[in-house]
Amino acid sequence: MAEDKRDYYEALGLSKGASDDEIKKAFRQQAKKFHPDVNPGDKDAESHFKEVNEAYEVLSDSDKRSKYDQYGHAGVDPNFSAGSGFGGFGGFGGMDFDLGDLFGSIFGGGGGSSSRSRNAPRKGERVRTDATITFEEAAFGCEKDVSVMRVELCDGCMGTGCKEGTTAEKCTHCDGRGTVTNQQRTPFGVMQSTGECPKCAGRGKIIHQPCPKCRGLGMVKRNRSIKVSIPAGIDNGQTISMRGQGNSGANGGEPGDLFVTVMIRQHSLFEREGNSVLLAMPLTFVQATLGAEVEVPTLDGKVRYAIPEGTQTGTVFRLRGKGIPNLRGSGRGDQYVTVNVVVPTGLTGEQKELLQQFAASTGVSPSEPKKKKRKK
Repeated sequence: MAEDKRDYYEALGLSKGASDDEIKKAFRQQAKKFHPDVNPGDKDAESHFKEVNEAYEVLSDSDKRSKYDQYGHAGVDPNFSAGSGFGGFGGFGGMDFDLGDLFGSIFGGGGGSSSRSRNAPRKGERVRTDATITFEEAAFGCEKDVSVMRVELCDGCMGTGCKEGTTAEKCTHCDGRGTVTNQQRTPFGVMQSTGECPKCAGRGKIIHQPCPKCRGLGMVKRNRSIKVSIPAGIDNGQTISMRGQGNSGANGGEPGDLFVTVMIRQHSLFEREGNSVLLAMPLTFVQATLGAEVEVPTLDGKVRYAIPEGTQTGTVFRLRGKGIPNLRGSGRGDQYVTVNVVVPTGLTGEQKELLQQFAASTGVSPSEPKKKKRKK
Protein backbone atom coordinates (compact mmCIF):
# COMPACT_ATOMS: atom_id res chain seq x y z
CA MET A 1 0.00 0.00 0.00
CA ALA A 2 1.31 3.48 -0.89
CA GLU A 3 0.43 4.89 2.53
CA ASP A 4 2.77 2.36 4.19
CA LYS A 5 5.78 3.69 2.31
CA ARG A 6 8.23 6.06 3.92
CA ASP A 7 8.42 9.60 2.55
CA TYR A 8 10.88 9.67 -0.38
CA TYR A 9 12.61 12.80 0.91
CA GLU A 10 12.99 11.20 4.34
CA ALA A 11 14.42 8.03 2.74
CA LEU A 12 17.21 10.13 1.20
CA GLY A 13 17.65 12.31 4.28
CA LEU A 14 16.46 15.46 2.50
CA SER A 15 13.95 18.24 2.91
CA LYS A 16 11.19 18.80 0.37
CA GLY A 17 12.90 21.79 -1.25
CA ALA A 18 16.14 19.90 -2.02
CA SER A 19 17.91 20.76 -5.29
CA ASP A 20 18.64 18.23 -8.06
CA ASP A 21 22.33 18.16 -7.05
CA GLU A 22 21.42 17.52 -3.42
CA ILE A 23 19.12 14.68 -4.46
CA LYS A 24 21.84 13.10 -6.61
CA LYS A 25 24.47 13.45 -3.86
CA ALA A 26 22.18 11.99 -1.19
CA PHE A 27 21.28 9.06 -3.44
CA ARG A 28 24.94 8.22 -4.06
CA GLN A 29 25.70 8.28 -0.35
CA GLN A 30 22.70 6.14 0.62
CA ALA A 31 23.17 3.70 -2.29
CA LYS A 32 26.83 3.20 -1.38
CA LYS A 33 25.95 2.71 2.29
CA PHE A 34 23.22 0.08 1.71
CA HIS A 35 24.52 -1.62 -1.46
CA PRO A 36 24.18 -5.44 -1.26
CA ASP A 37 27.89 -5.88 -2.09
CA VAL A 38 28.79 -3.85 0.99
CA ASN A 39 26.19 -5.64 3.17
CA PRO A 40 26.09 -9.26 1.96
CA GLY A 41 23.14 -11.18 3.38
CA ASP A 42 21.73 -8.14 5.21
CA LYS A 43 18.01 -8.06 4.37
CA ASP A 44 17.48 -4.69 6.07
CA ALA A 45 20.24 -3.11 3.99
CA GLU A 46 18.78 -4.68 0.85
CA SER A 47 15.36 -3.25 1.71
CA HIS A 48 16.87 0.22 2.30
CA PHE A 49 18.79 -0.03 -0.98
CA LYS A 50 15.57 -0.70 -2.89
CA GLU A 51 13.86 2.13 -1.01
CA VAL A 52 16.49 4.74 -1.91
CA ASN A 53 16.50 3.59 -5.54
CA GLU A 54 12.73 3.98 -5.70
CA ALA A 55 12.95 7.39 -4.06
CA TYR A 56 15.64 8.55 -6.50
CA GLU A 57 13.67 7.29 -9.49
CA VAL A 58 10.79 9.57 -8.55
CA LEU A 59 12.64 12.63 -7.21
CA SER A 60 15.17 12.75 -10.07
CA ASP A 61 12.35 12.97 -12.61
CA SER A 62 10.88 16.49 -12.64
CA ASP A 63 7.44 15.30 -13.81
CA LYS A 64 7.17 12.49 -11.25
CA ARG A 65 8.54 14.72 -8.50
CA SER A 66 5.91 17.36 -9.24
CA LYS A 67 3.14 14.75 -9.00
CA TYR A 68 4.64 13.30 -5.81
CA ASP A 69 4.92 16.75 -4.20
CA GLN A 70 1.27 17.40 -5.02
CA TYR A 71 -0.36 14.02 -4.33
CA GLY A 72 2.20 12.01 -2.37
CA HIS A 73 2.71 8.33 -3.19
CA ALA A 74 -0.68 8.16 -4.89
CA GLY A 75 0.49 10.67 -7.51
CA VAL A 76 3.17 8.29 -8.82
CA ASP A 77 1.05 5.17 -8.53
CA PRO A 78 0.30 3.93 -12.09
CA ASN A 79 -3.21 3.00 -10.98
CA PHE A 80 -3.90 6.59 -9.91
CA SER A 81 -4.94 7.49 -13.47
CA ALA A 82 -8.63 7.24 -14.20
CA GLY A 83 -8.31 7.32 -17.95
CA SER A 84 -4.85 7.00 -19.49
CA GLY A 85 -2.03 4.55 -19.88
CA PHE A 86 -2.42 0.80 -19.42
CA GLY A 87 -3.12 0.98 -15.67
CA GLY A 88 -6.84 0.55 -16.26
CA PHE A 89 -6.47 -2.31 -18.77
CA GLY A 90 -4.52 -4.93 -16.97
CA GLY A 91 -1.99 -3.55 -14.51
CA PHE A 92 0.83 -2.38 -16.82
CA GLY A 93 2.26 -0.10 -14.12
CA GLY A 94 4.73 2.65 -14.82
CA MET A 95 2.79 4.53 -17.54
CA ASP A 96 2.28 8.29 -17.18
CA PHE A 97 -1.23 9.53 -16.46
CA ASP A 98 -2.76 12.65 -18.00
CA LEU A 99 -4.22 15.18 -15.57
CA GLY A 100 -6.20 16.56 -18.51
CA ASP A 101 -8.12 13.28 -18.59
CA LEU A 102 -8.80 13.43 -14.87
CA PHE A 103 -10.03 17.01 -14.70
CA GLY A 104 -11.61 16.92 -18.16
CA SER A 105 -13.86 14.04 -17.12
CA ILE A 106 -14.99 15.98 -14.06
CA PHE A 107 -15.41 19.50 -15.41
CA GLY A 108 -15.77 18.89 -19.12
CA GLY A 109 -13.55 20.58 -21.65
CA GLY A 110 -15.16 20.90 -25.05
CA GLY A 111 -14.93 17.23 -25.98
CA GLY A 112 -11.31 17.04 -27.13
CA SER A 113 -8.87 16.60 -24.25
CA SER A 114 -9.62 13.02 -23.25
CA SER A 115 -9.88 11.79 -26.83
CA ARG A 116 -6.57 13.29 -27.86
CA SER A 117 -4.68 11.95 -24.84
CA ARG A 118 -6.11 8.43 -25.21
CA ASN A 119 -5.79 7.92 -28.96
CA ALA A 120 -2.82 10.12 -29.86
CA PRO A 121 0.67 8.58 -30.01
CA ARG A 122 2.35 8.54 -26.60
CA LYS A 123 5.98 7.94 -25.81
CA GLY A 124 6.69 4.88 -23.67
CA GLU A 125 7.59 5.14 -20.01
CA ARG A 126 11.24 5.15 -19.01
CA VAL A 127 12.70 2.08 -17.28
CA ARG A 128 15.42 2.05 -14.61
CA THR A 129 17.85 -0.64 -13.55
CA ASP A 130 21.39 -0.85 -12.15
CA ALA A 131 24.65 -2.55 -13.10
CA THR A 132 27.38 -3.51 -10.63
CA ILE A 133 30.95 -3.36 -11.96
CA THR A 134 34.49 -3.61 -10.61
CA PHE A 135 36.81 -0.71 -9.83
CA GLU A 136 38.92 -1.51 -12.91
CA GLU A 137 35.86 -1.78 -15.19
CA ALA A 138 34.78 1.66 -14.05
CA ALA A 139 38.23 3.06 -14.76
CA PHE A 140 38.69 1.62 -18.25
CA GLY A 141 35.11 1.01 -19.42
CA CYS A 142 33.39 -2.26 -20.25
CA GLU A 143 30.25 -3.84 -21.65
CA LYS A 144 27.68 -5.42 -19.36
CA ASP A 145 24.47 -7.35 -19.95
CA VAL A 146 21.65 -6.10 -17.73
CA SER A 147 18.29 -7.78 -17.19
CA VAL A 148 15.35 -5.46 -17.82
CA MET A 149 11.62 -6.09 -17.39
CA ARG A 150 9.82 -3.83 -19.85
CA VAL A 151 6.54 -3.43 -21.73
CA GLU A 152 6.74 -4.32 -25.44
CA LEU A 153 4.39 -4.53 -28.39
CA CYS A 154 2.78 -7.95 -28.56
CA ASP A 155 4.42 -9.91 -31.38
CA GLY A 156 1.20 -11.86 -31.87
CA CYS A 157 -0.82 -8.84 -32.97
CA MET A 158 1.86 -6.13 -33.38
CA GLY A 159 0.07 -3.92 -30.90
CA THR A 160 -3.44 -4.03 -32.40
CA GLY A 161 -4.85 -6.25 -29.65
CA CYS A 162 -6.71 -8.31 -32.28
CA LYS A 163 -6.41 -12.00 -32.96
CA GLU A 164 -4.41 -12.77 -36.09
CA GLY A 165 -6.55 -12.40 -39.21
CA THR A 166 -9.11 -10.13 -37.51
CA THR A 167 -9.52 -6.39 -37.09
CA ALA A 168 -11.13 -4.10 -34.56
CA GLU A 169 -14.48 -2.45 -35.19
CA LYS A 170 -14.85 1.30 -34.84
CA CYS A 171 -17.01 2.08 -31.86
CA THR A 172 -20.38 3.35 -33.12
CA HIS A 173 -21.32 4.81 -29.76
CA CYS A 174 -18.55 7.45 -29.90
CA ASP A 175 -17.82 7.22 -33.65
CA GLY A 176 -14.24 6.21 -32.87
CA ARG A 177 -13.44 9.29 -30.80
CA GLY A 178 -13.21 7.49 -27.47
CA THR A 179 -15.31 10.16 -25.76
CA VAL A 180 -18.96 11.05 -25.58
CA THR A 181 -20.56 14.41 -24.87
CA ASN A 182 -23.51 14.64 -22.49
CA GLN A 183 -25.88 17.56 -22.07
CA GLN A 184 -27.94 18.22 -18.96
CA ARG A 185 -30.52 20.96 -18.47
CA THR A 186 -30.09 22.75 -15.14
CA PRO A 187 -31.56 25.86 -13.54
CA PHE A 188 -28.47 27.68 -14.82
CA GLY A 189 -28.94 26.51 -18.40
CA VAL A 190 -27.67 23.57 -20.43
CA MET A 191 -24.47 22.09 -19.00
CA GLN A 192 -22.24 20.06 -21.29
CA SER A 193 -19.65 17.54 -20.17
CA THR A 194 -17.32 15.20 -22.03
CA GLY A 195 -16.34 11.81 -20.67
CA GLU A 196 -14.91 8.47 -21.62
CA CYS A 197 -17.04 6.33 -23.89
CA PRO A 198 -18.55 3.60 -21.69
CA LYS A 199 -18.83 1.13 -24.56
CA CYS A 200 -15.20 1.09 -25.73
CA ALA A 201 -13.61 2.39 -22.50
CA GLY A 202 -12.17 5.35 -24.38
CA ARG A 203 -10.27 3.35 -26.99
CA GLY A 204 -12.47 4.33 -29.92
CA LYS A 205 -12.66 0.74 -31.12
CA ILE A 206 -14.07 -2.58 -30.04
CA ILE A 207 -12.09 -5.80 -30.26
CA HIS A 208 -14.41 -8.78 -30.76
CA GLN A 209 -11.63 -11.39 -30.99
CA PRO A 210 -8.75 -10.42 -28.67
CA CYS A 211 -5.21 -11.61 -29.30
CA PRO A 212 -4.63 -14.67 -27.05
CA LYS A 213 -1.07 -13.60 -26.24
CA CYS A 214 -1.89 -10.16 -24.82
CA ARG A 215 -5.65 -10.61 -24.17
CA GLY A 216 -6.42 -7.61 -26.35
CA LEU A 217 -4.05 -5.17 -24.65
CA GLY A 218 -1.60 -4.99 -27.52
CA MET A 219 1.25 -5.01 -24.98
CA VAL A 220 3.09 -7.66 -22.99
CA LYS A 221 5.74 -7.63 -20.29
CA ARG A 222 9.03 -9.30 -21.17
CA ASN A 223 12.37 -9.74 -19.47
CA ARG A 224 15.17 -8.69 -21.81
CA SER A 225 18.96 -8.90 -21.59
CA ILE A 226 20.39 -5.64 -22.91
CA LYS A 227 24.07 -4.93 -23.52
CA VAL A 228 25.19 -1.67 -21.94
CA SER A 229 28.37 0.10 -23.00
CA ILE A 230 29.88 1.65 -19.85
CA PRO A 231 32.34 4.48 -20.59
CA ALA A 232 35.80 4.71 -19.03
CA GLY A 233 35.90 6.97 -15.99
CA ILE A 234 32.30 6.55 -14.86
CA ASP A 235 31.77 7.11 -11.14
CA ASN A 236 29.63 5.32 -8.56
CA GLY A 237 25.96 6.30 -8.77
CA GLN A 238 26.17 7.87 -12.24
CA THR A 239 23.47 6.93 -14.75
CA ILE A 240 23.71 5.94 -18.42
CA SER A 241 20.78 6.78 -20.71
CA MET A 242 19.93 4.37 -23.53
CA ARG A 243 17.48 5.93 -25.95
CA GLY A 244 14.55 3.79 -27.07
CA GLN A 245 15.30 0.84 -24.75
CA GLY A 246 12.47 1.49 -22.30
CA ASN A 247 8.77 0.60 -22.49
CA SER A 248 7.11 0.61 -25.90
CA GLY A 249 4.99 3.63 -26.77
CA ALA A 250 1.21 3.57 -27.20
CA ASN A 251 -0.67 4.24 -30.41
CA GLY A 252 2.50 4.25 -32.47
CA GLY A 253 4.43 6.48 -30.08
CA GLU A 254 8.19 6.06 -29.77
CA PRO A 255 9.58 3.84 -27.00
CA GLY A 256 10.86 5.30 -23.75
CA ASP A 257 14.45 5.28 -22.58
CA LEU A 258 16.41 2.95 -20.32
CA PHE A 259 18.41 4.43 -17.45
CA VAL A 260 21.19 2.27 -15.99
CA THR A 261 22.68 3.41 -12.67
CA VAL A 262 26.24 2.15 -12.17
CA MET A 263 27.32 0.77 -8.81
CA ILE A 264 31.06 0.16 -8.28
CA ARG A 265 32.39 -2.57 -5.99
CA GLN A 266 34.94 -1.57 -3.37
CA HIS A 267 38.56 -2.37 -4.20
CA SER A 268 40.88 -4.17 -1.81
CA LEU A 269 43.71 -1.67 -2.38
CA PHE A 270 42.49 1.47 -4.11
CA GLU A 271 40.07 4.24 -3.27
CA ARG A 272 38.79 6.92 -5.60
CA GLU A 273 38.49 10.65 -5.18
CA GLY A 274 37.25 12.27 -8.37
CA ASN A 275 39.74 11.17 -11.05
CA SER A 276 42.44 10.44 -8.50
CA VAL A 277 43.35 6.97 -7.23
CA LEU A 278 44.42 6.75 -3.58
CA LEU A 279 46.68 4.01 -2.20
CA ALA A 280 47.96 3.47 1.36
CA MET A 281 51.30 1.67 1.09
CA PRO A 282 53.23 0.10 3.98
CA LEU A 283 57.03 0.49 4.18
CA THR A 284 59.42 -1.26 6.54
CA PHE A 285 61.41 0.74 9.02
CA VAL A 286 64.60 0.03 7.07
CA GLN A 287 63.08 1.00 3.70
CA ALA A 288 61.81 4.28 5.08
CA THR A 289 65.11 5.04 6.86
CA LEU A 290 67.63 4.09 4.19
CA GLY A 291 65.47 4.55 1.10
CA ALA A 292 64.58 1.79 -1.34
CA GLU A 293 63.21 1.02 -4.76
CA VAL A 294 59.80 -0.56 -4.30
CA GLU A 295 57.00 -1.93 -6.50
CA VAL A 296 53.83 0.17 -6.29
CA PRO A 297 50.47 -1.34 -7.40
CA THR A 298 48.58 0.75 -9.97
CA LEU A 299 45.58 0.17 -12.25
CA ASP A 300 48.10 -0.54 -15.04
CA GLY A 301 50.11 -3.04 -13.02
CA LYS A 302 53.09 -2.63 -10.69
CA VAL A 303 55.59 0.17 -11.29
CA ARG A 304 59.02 0.77 -9.77
CA TYR A 305 59.38 3.81 -7.54
CA ALA A 306 62.43 5.11 -5.64
CA ILE A 307 61.62 5.90 -2.01
CA PRO A 308 64.08 8.52 -0.67
CA GLU A 309 65.87 7.92 2.61
CA GLY A 310 64.29 9.37 5.72
CA THR A 311 60.70 9.01 4.45
CA GLN A 312 58.16 9.61 7.21
CA THR A 313 54.74 8.10 7.83
CA GLY A 314 52.08 10.16 6.08
CA THR A 315 54.35 11.24 3.22
CA VAL A 316 52.43 11.34 -0.07
CA PHE A 317 53.96 10.58 -3.47
CA ARG A 318 52.25 11.31 -6.78
CA LEU A 319 52.31 9.03 -9.82
CA ARG A 320 51.25 11.18 -12.74
CA GLY A 321 48.75 9.75 -15.21
CA LYS A 322 48.04 6.62 -13.15
CA GLY A 323 44.57 7.67 -12.03
CA ILE A 324 41.08 7.43 -13.54
CA PRO A 325 40.53 8.45 -17.20
CA ASN A 326 38.48 11.61 -17.68
CA LEU A 327 34.88 10.67 -18.43
CA ARG A 328 34.40 13.50 -20.91
CA GLY A 329 37.69 14.24 -22.61
CA SER A 330 41.22 12.92 -22.85
CA GLY A 331 43.83 12.35 -20.19
CA ARG A 332 43.83 10.69 -16.79
CA GLY A 333 44.05 11.69 -13.17
CA ASP A 334 46.98 10.86 -10.90
CA GLN A 335 47.62 8.23 -8.25
CA TYR A 336 48.53 9.38 -4.75
CA VAL A 337 50.51 6.97 -2.56
CA THR A 338 50.45 7.61 1.19
CA VAL A 339 53.33 5.98 3.07
CA ASN A 340 52.71 4.08 6.30
CA VAL A 341 55.94 3.10 8.09
CA VAL A 342 55.45 -0.23 9.86
CA VAL A 343 57.15 -0.52 13.26
CA PRO A 344 58.79 -3.95 13.61
CA THR A 345 57.54 -6.33 16.30
CA GLY A 346 58.84 -9.59 17.73
CA LEU A 347 62.52 -8.54 17.58
CA THR A 348 65.26 -10.93 18.68
CA GLY A 349 67.68 -9.98 21.44
CA GLU A 350 70.40 -9.28 18.89
CA GLN A 351 68.11 -7.01 16.89
CA LYS A 352 67.11 -5.09 20.01
CA GLU A 353 70.77 -4.64 20.98
CA LEU A 354 71.56 -3.25 17.52
CA LEU A 355 68.69 -0.79 17.83
CA GLN A 356 69.92 0.26 21.27
CA GLN A 357 73.36 0.85 19.82
CA PHE A 358 71.78 2.89 17.06
CA ALA A 359 69.81 4.92 19.61
CA ALA A 360 72.94 5.53 21.66
CA SER A 361 74.78 6.76 18.56
CA THR A 362 72.07 9.37 18.01
CA GLY A 363 72.21 10.52 21.62
CA VAL A 364 68.72 9.29 22.45
CA SER A 365 68.21 6.86 25.32
CA PRO A 366 65.79 4.00 24.41
CA SER A 367 64.24 4.22 27.88
CA GLU A 368 63.77 7.96 27.66
CA PRO A 369 62.34 8.93 24.30
CA LYS A 370 63.19 12.39 23.10
CA LYS A 371 60.30 14.69 23.96
CA LYS A 372 59.03 17.40 21.69
CA LYS A 373 59.34 20.91 23.03
CA ARG A 374 56.04 22.47 23.91
CA LYS A 375 55.15 25.65 22.12
CA LYS A 376 54.83 28.59 24.44
